[in-house]
Amino acid sequence: MNTPIRLVLVDVDGTLFGPGGVPPCAWEAAKRAREAGLHLSICTGRPGRGFALEYAERLDPDGLHIFESGAVVVSGRRELLRVSALPEEAFQRLLELSRSHQVPFEVYTAEGGFYREQAHPDLLQHERLLGFEAEPRDLGGLKENVVRVQFVWRPSPAWSLVRAHILRMPEVELHEATSPGMPGVGFSSVTARGVSKRAAAEWVAARLGLDLGRCAMIGDGENDLELIQAARLGIAMGNAPENVKQAADLVVGTVDECGLEQALDILRSGLSGL
Repeated sequence: MNTPIRLVLVDVDGTLFGPGGVPPCAWEAAKRAREAGLHLSICTGRPGRGFALEYAERLDPDGLHIFESGAVVVSGRRELLRVSALPEEAFQRLLELSRSHQVPFEVYTAEGGFYREQAHPDLLQHERLLGFEAEPRDLGGLKENVVRVQFVWRPSPAWSLVRAHILRMPEVELHEATSPGMPGVGFSSVTARGVSKRAAAEWVAARLGLDLGRCAMIGDGENDLELIQAARLGIAMGNAPENVKQAADLVVGTVDECGLEQALDILRSGLSGL
């Protein structure tokens, strides 16, 4: 092909990580892809700590990895390369929405902080999924640079009202996702306006002397859709919703069917340009 794909962006939940964890076939395929000269980058809403950081280091220790829905980029050697902070006024408004409507709420900072005010069962389960614990504290006086907040919710009128308020805030972006590790629970992250997986992917590609025309995106969720459509090759997992599959150039198997292996092997062999 004339412009071969050199950078592969890989979502975590529903793409690398499934109901049974990360299948061994994914790591084997990643090793083959690196050996063939492909750059691999995690591209996730998860924070750059715990299991997600371990996944990034194993996927490509020399890679540039996107966390916090694009608000943070970290190298495979744990260097913090890029941070986009949430405006303080917006953070305080979001905190008040969580408090007044009693929707569980997490806070992530550029300094590596992970905080919550309440010990809600869904927050505690999410901490186990992430592989590290949040620090309980009064969030109103937080002095660190907040890069992302996350509402962890189940369908309810309260959440619908909070979501509507967020969508009316011009200074922020809403990123929505699910995880096979917590069925029935929604994860709605809020970052500064302009922060997205796509914007971070463009930055990472530029650092490698590339653009999105030489990138592939492998994902399964609504929050992957923009990048699946923008990349040279957008690949949807078999467990993705129908609209994500329809937007993709290629659909592979589910996580447990080694769909990521299928995608990486296709890219490695150069079939994406045929």
